[in-house]
Amino acid sequence: MPKKQKFPHLVGSRWTAQQTTWGWRHFQVVNRKNEGRWVFAEMVAACDPTVRFWLNAKQLKDRGLWLAGWQSLGEREDEG
Repeated sequence: MPKKQKFPHLVGSRWTAQQTTWGWRHFQVVNRKNEGRWVFAEMVAACDPTVRFWLNAKQLKDRGLWLAGWQSLGEREDEG
């Protein structure tokens, strides 16, 4: 039986950074990379496709850093 893939729906998912990151808050995952037991996500800013970076996908589970989906400032403040 094959091992269950970590973060199976990672590519294509959208995220809102709790703090401005590289000048933006809204990002989409465009690629994934498995390195041993680690999974990395390539993030691209929604408004500027030249802004891209890799991060450990585990960080996306930290609600202090990231929220799933693209949230407006008002929605984000309501949750806090």
